[in-house]
Amino acid sequence: RHQPRNQRTSRHQDRVHVHQPISIAALSRVQPVHPLPGVPQLKWFGIVESDDRYYNVMVVELLCPNLGDLLNHCHKRFTLKTTLMLALQLLDRVQFVHSKGYLHRDIKPENIVMGLGRWAGRVYLIDYGLANRYRDLRDHRRHIYVEDKVGFAGTAIYASVSVHRGVEQNRKDDFESLGYVLVYFLRGGLPWQDLTRNGKTDWRYEKMGEMKVSISEESLREGLPYDFVAYFRYCRRELRFEDEPDYEYLKGMFRGLFVTEGFEFDWTVPRC
Repeated sequence: RHQPRNQRTSRHQDRVHVHQPISIAALSRVQPVHPLPGVPQLKWFGIVESDDRYYNVMVVELLCPNLGDLLNHCHKRFTLKTTLMLALQLLDRVQFVHSKGYLHRDIKPENIVMGLGRWAGRVYLIDYGLANRYRDLRDHRRHIYVEDKVGFAGTAIYASVSVHRGVEQNRKDDFESLGYVLVYFLRGGLPWQDLTRNGKTDWRYEKMGEMKVSISEESLREGLPYDFVAYFRYCRRELRFEDEPDYEYLKGMFRGLFVTEGFEFDWTVPRC
């Protein structure tokens, strides 16, 4: 398909499997007819032959490096102001994905990127490879049922307690993961991060889960504003499996903290 010369794109490809990759299927469904701020614009997808092999190819708009990389250039942490500005946009992104009946299930710094050019201050949530529906396919009004002993889906460092327990994910798990990401931005690490370099995978996942269960919200936000305690209490303790999250409550919490700290909105690429 013809691509206008003044539009820069990024291409992702995988070997063809029997089923269409969920990343293509999910992205094509969550993206509206008119591009939404913060959702990568899907330019084209299809099957391409190369060297007698077939590949699923997805072409999306070109974006900046991810926040995991940017963090390394900012002494391993962002300021409170930058983190709050990121949080407000990310809450909007998660809310939009949920409004389409999907869970992201892999919120992490590497899946958060900034826009280019005039969109340099726009936050994008990318990589829908693990996205999954939380609404019944036949009846979109009906929530999926609670299941246990499901496979691990996500990135262990930022995964919710439910993921470690093998419980089916729901909307609150995306918010719990986002909370861990925000703490990581502010502190440059998480209490269980060192476990990623020790032991076998199953042992590491089990120990991370135990630490997440045992750590209090107060300990997790040590050195950070109390609003982060309220955030984690809401996501980890108050929301039940089928509950509709109060998105405006969470955004209002961080917006209020932003004002209390005397910050002013001046969107640019994240600064140290």
